[in-house]
Amino acid sequence: MKDYEHFVIWLDYFNKTLTRKMGRRLPKEKCVFDPSLKELIDATKEAGFEVTESDEKVRFPRRAYVRSGYITLPKSTPKMQAMYKISERLVAKRAKQSK
Repeated sequence: MKDYEHFVIWLDYFNKTLTRKMGRRLPKEKCVFDPSLKELIDATKEAGFEVTESDEKVRFPRRAYVRSGYITLPKSTPKMQAMYKISERLVAKRAKQSK
C-alpha cells in the first residue's frame, strides 16, 4: 500500500554514470560515481534528515536488470530540496575520501 507521509530517494538519483533518461535527477556536478547505500544513509543523516526505511535488494524501475537501493524520508521538506542537501554531503564526503 502506498505511504503518503514519506517519499522514496533512490541511489540512481545520485549516480554520475547515468543519464537523466536512465534515472539521474541532479546535475552531474552534484553526483558521484556509483554511490553505495551506506554512503547515502550517512549523507542523509549528516544533512539532518531521519531515514525511516532502507532496502538494498531492490531494483530501480528504469534499470530493472541492476540491483540498486533506496531510502525513505518523511515529507517535511520538498523532495528536490532534500536531494540537493544530501548531494552536497555526498560529494563532500567523496572529495574527502579521494584526497
